Amino acid sequence: MKTTHILHGGFAKNGGVGVQKDDSFFKEILNHAPTKAKILLVYFAEETNRVEKRRSDDLEQFNNNKGDKTLSFDTAREETFLKQAQSADVIYLHGGHSAKLLEALKKFDDLKGVFAGKIIAGDSAGANVLTSVFYSNTNGISEGFGLIPIKIITHYLEENKNKLDQIKPELKTLFLSEYESKVLVIDL
Repeated sequence: MKTTHILHGGFAKNGGVGVQKDDSFFKEILNHAPTKAKILLVYFAEETNRVEKRRSDDLEQFNNNKGDKTLSFDTAREETFLKQAQSADVIYLHGGHSAKLLEALKKFDDLKGVFAGKIIAGDSAGANVLTSVFYSNTNGISEGFGLIPIKIITHYLEENKNKLDQIKPELKTLFLSEYESKVLVIDL
């Protein structure tokens, strides 16, 4: 079953606050979505006090770019995540802290099966955890879930180009600068 992954390099920081304006990323997600799309917004990587603002920003971005699509939204909760994910067409893993997102998602068995056939969008930390190995300025080198067999560096800067060279050399490295995205269709 083919699963569409849309990975995003992250949003710019402005005074320590993410400036989340990237129509192209949200258009790309919706380009792959059905006409009537159920979108699950996942903020497990985010600080609790920032979730409402992030949700508001995301709703605005999705709605500004939906065209003639009808969208419905649900916000993921850990206690009902698997059920919510199974009924969603799009699962959007918002950025934040990669380690926090990994910890939350490790609680669920068979993410590969749950995500199969869906559109999985990952922004920064969300992109990181989907891959085999990632580098981030805050976490250094870490292992993701390996749902996408690549290495990734989000918020890419040239100075970090070689950070993953010695780790799993058989895997390609995807470099994603801020506001840059890549679509990968994987057979899960």
